Amino acid sequence: MRAPEAFLRRIVTRLCLDQLKSARVRREEYVGPWLPDPIVEPEETEDVTLPLMLALDRLSPLERAAFLLHDVFGESFDDIANSLGRDAAACRQLAARAREHIRAERPRYPVEREHGLEIAQAFFAASREGDIGRLGQMLAHDVSLYSDGGGKRPAAGRVMHGWEEVKRSLAAIARLQRGLTGELVRMAYVNGLPGFVTREPDGILQTTALLIEENRVKAIYVMRNPDKLRHLENRPN
Repeated sequence: MRAPEAFLRRIVTRLCLDQLKSARVRREEYVGPWLPDPIVEPEETEDVTLPLMLALDRLSPLERAAFLLHDVFGESFDDIANSLGRDAAACRQLAARAREHIRAERPRYPVEREHGLEIAQAFFAASREGDIGRLGQMLAHDVSLYSDGGGKRPAAGRVMHGWEEVKRSLAAIARLQRGLTGELVRMAYVNGLPGFVTREPDGILQTTALLIEENRVKAIYVMRNPDKLRHLENRPN
């Protein structure tokens, strides 16, 4: 039985590596910042958060394969070496590098569920009211803003970094939305982070997820690409 298992593992791993390389090429051609499709749940999911998903995406295909095969599926480095066509020492190093990147992206100060949603509710209210002073008080000094429009809807062409730049971006968005009608669909956890789903003035859904550390918003992830939001249209509120 061992030989067929090893053969299947090698085949599946090679197919996945080919897919990852193809996805990386498509990602390089993507318009603006890329974010994974939003998974919206009423409860938080501790194991897979949006920062972790982005960290996995930034790994090289070989690093991701070595990490997942060893740390998730419990394969030995000798078996991984056969699957990847590398020696065991190289695979161990690939997994170690991946593990270091993943560890750096794990939330250091997990926020309690209800408190996270309270902060998300306050963020939503301040952003829709155009209360930039209140929003500024909620932001961490090193906050980042990611906005994925995929070239299909208006969105920032790059990631915004730092308190000043993010605050200016939020102020600009508030000015553009002044007098327009949008609505809150629901508060929820989006890819493991507290956030909310809204229907924007153009009639299309949008998700916003907040990475919260020490009661401050450290990262804002806004999904505006309609292709990645279509699966939410038929979901009950």
